Amino acid sequence: MLGDSSSRKDGELDYDESHVKLEIPQVTWYKDPGLRKLYCLMPIFMLGATTNGYDGSLLNGLQTMVPWRAYFGDPNGSRLGLFNAIQNVGGLASVFFAGYVADRLGRRLGIAIGLSFIFLGVILQVIPQTDSGLFIGGRFLVGFGSNFSQVSCPMLIMELAHPAHRGPLTTMYNTLWYLGSIIAAWTVFGTVKYTTNSAWRIPVGVQMLMPGIQFILIWICPESPRWLCAKDRHDEAFAILAKYHANGNENDTFVRAEFAEIQGTIQLEKTMPQQGWFALLKTPGNRKRVLLIVLTCFFSQCSGNGLVSYYLHDILNSVGVTSSYQQSLLNGGLQLWSFAVAIVMALFVDKIGRRPLFLTAGIGMLVTFTIWTACSAVYAQNGSGAAGKVVIVMIFFFYGIAGFAWPGLTVGYVRQNLVDCGVDIQRRLSL
Repeated sequence: MLGDSSSRKDGELDYDESHVKLEIPQVTWYKDPGLRKLYCLMPIFMLGATTNGYDGSLLNGLQTMVPWRAYFGDPNGSRLGLFNAIQNVGGLASVFFAGYVADRLGRRLGIAIGLSFIFLGVILQVIPQTDSGLFIGGRFLVGFGSNFSQVSCPMLIMELAHPAHRGPLTTMYNTLWYLGSIIAAWTVFGTVKYTTNSAWRIPVGVQMLMPGIQFILIWICPESPRWLCAKDRHDEAFAILAKYHANGNENDTFVRAEFAEIQGTIQLEKTMPQQGWFALLKTPGNRKRVLLIVLTCFFSQCSGNGLVSYYLHDILNSVGVTSSYQQSLLNGGLQLWSFAVAIVMALFVDKIGRRPLFLTAGIGMLVTFTIWTACSAVYAQNGSGAAGKVVIVMIFFFYGIAGFAWPGLTVGYVRQNLVDCGVDIQRRLSL
């Protein structure tokens, strides 16, 4: 498959081919049959972000429900904080295992394992319980499993996508978080008037819907060519690249150069165990990139967005919106608005640039959050209805302007910095 020489070992290319510079052609994906097939499968991988969005915003809606609050003793303070935080604790715990599983067992199996934990976590949440222990434990498992699949899904997208489209696709991935939050918000809205425990058990049970779809469909998707190469399954990897990037043409110059680049990268990475993780910190450029990665991850979670993501019920109560119906309606509208902004900006990430988007989002979030805080204080002092309405408007502005950067670039910008770190290390090892 990979050449005419009978003496060539499996997966090897001619010396000249292995040094072909990868010049990326600009391909219009919807005009290319192979890419159309591949990109029709991309929504299956992106369900990972949608599932995470549903899981991450569900409790926000549940807090607006009288039956849920009654069933769990109207949690507040540190107990409500535990309900919210335990899912992130589960996600943090998975960090120590998810990457190794994806590298050892494959991206698809890594996703499937994560989804299995989600199924178990949802079951623990919906079954009858005498206290909140099972519900909290279930949320931990949902966070653990969701983050498990979150590691493998973006990698599959990045490693399968045509290089010309990796930027928009990986940026778009995390914007699908809002699609999950939209489904969660409107599922809650549909059951908010129920007076029984079905009001909250139905939305919790729906958590299994998107993972279930992904679990079934993930097996019809191709495995990562890069992972296959790392496992010495070269023919399979090359066949996938040729099928989707060159419509089955195994003699395509770009596909052969792309395959050679993957092979060369893996060969260099075999020296990494001798280098250790400190290889990321050996040059000033990589130290800066690692710092940027850490700060991006930190600020994606600590920029004020958590207030609405987890405590919208309390915020709306504080400005006089106390009706469960109104709160769930506002929650649903906010998710629709956030998704619309995020998906549009993801399409323009390569044209506008990462830095301008981050700066616009940061300045805009600072301004809107300042106005929001001031108006909240005015309402608390004199009960001004106008100040309360401005708070609601600022919440929408805050999430709109955050959508310029944070949903998509949390994955896209980090991915690019990691790639640049790898290029720096490879260059140094090859000297």
